Amino acid sequence: MPAPPDLAIAWHAFDALTPRILHDLLKLRSDVFVTEQACPFSEIDGRDPDAVHGVALADGAVIATARLLATDDGETKIGRVVTHPAHRGLGVGAALIRDGLARIARRHGPGAPVLVSAQRRVQGFYERLGFTATSGVYEEDGIPHVAMRRNAGGAATDG
Repeated sequence: MPAPPDLAIAWHAFDALTPRILHDLLKLRSDVFVTEQACPFSEIDGRDPDAVHGVALADGAVIATARLLATDDGETKIGRVVTHPAHRGLGVGAALIRDGLARIARRHGPGAPVLVSAQRRVQGFYERLGFTATSGVYEEDGIPHVAMRRNAGGAATDG
């Protein structure tokens, strides 16, 4: 299913985020990762100032977000990927990830490795975007996860 036609995606360094966008993306992450998933953990982990933040906006509202972080090995990790419940299943998250992958490929080359620590329940979402599991299932903050990897310019399927 295609993303909403009024969808706008932008990527910002932490210091370039407006106070409203920062508030809204942190609220969305907290609402989903802490409240909806009943997972009491410190959502603000100190890594946001080092990340590039993707925001998907519709009618001026943040409806999805993700962040890109450099790893110690020079790879890029996509994390804190979340879509507002009212916009799930519309292709918003996939559009945001594809845009992030294109950004990584432009910056680091199409063969640049991209990592994600995916919740097990959304592993198929990442597989459709070209990611492959590189670990078995492990627990992170009490939620089953799987490590995944792909190249920034690698092929993905629609869906």
